[in-house]
Amino acid sequence: MSIITDKLKKIQDDVNNACVRAGRNRKNVKIIIVTKTATLPAIQEVLRHGFADLGENRVQHLKQVSDEVGAFLKENHGKEAVPSKVHWHMIGHLQRNKVKQTLQICETIHSVDTLRLAEEINTQAHKLGIHANVLLQVNCSGEPQKYGAPVGAAIHLAEQFDTMPNIRLTGLMTMAPLTMDKNRVRASFARARELFEEIHGERIAGSKFKHLSMGMSQDFEIAIEEGATLLRIGSAIFS
Repeated sequence: MSIITDKLKKIQDDVNNACVRAGRNRKNVKIIIVTKTATLPAIQEVLRHGFADLGENRVQHLKQVSDEVGAFLKENHGKEAVPSKVHWHMIGHLQRNKVKQTLQICETIHSVDTLRLAEEINTQAHKLGIHANVLLQVNCSGEPQKYGAPVGAAIHLAEQFDTMPNIRLTGLMTMAPLTMDKNRVRASFARARELFEEIHGERIAGSKFKHLSMGMSQDFEIAIEEGATLLRIGSAIFS
């Protein structure tokens, strides 16, 4: 087996074990493969293992990689395990002038943290004749250098997002502090889950509000234990 195959197997095993510990159904946890540091052959290998959800941090790289992946899928159409299409996720900070280009590629934007960005997504989605799936990014760690809406503003922002006709608010996204202190990481994820449950309890966005995007290569097991449904994993596979 190749190194990437080995790493994918280990991640799958770790995800399965974390779900068992948390008493969760493995089917409710999706792995998004973050391609920002990956070579095209490495991404192709991931696709051959059947992974169909890919994430990118930067729009310029997204355009390049999505074109390359699209060509690969076309060449390998019908082959066993290779998905017929992939679902792209924008997981990095998004500037308003890049929204249209992003919506032409991505099915979900995880990093919507201001009303102005949400309004631009709504406007461009209307022009494209689509409904954009978005996650409200919340800064649950309270770190000033991190993007994300303040925790105290999240419910009001969620209510505003929900009024926009071409946006579907499907959940929350957060990033834990980059630290070896697992208690701080867990506290950040737990706060996001509490906020998610509060918004869900208020019936904001209805049944489509169902995702918690949290957990990356270094902390995804804790994220699963705290309720994550979407994991953003890159360096554990490609580094």
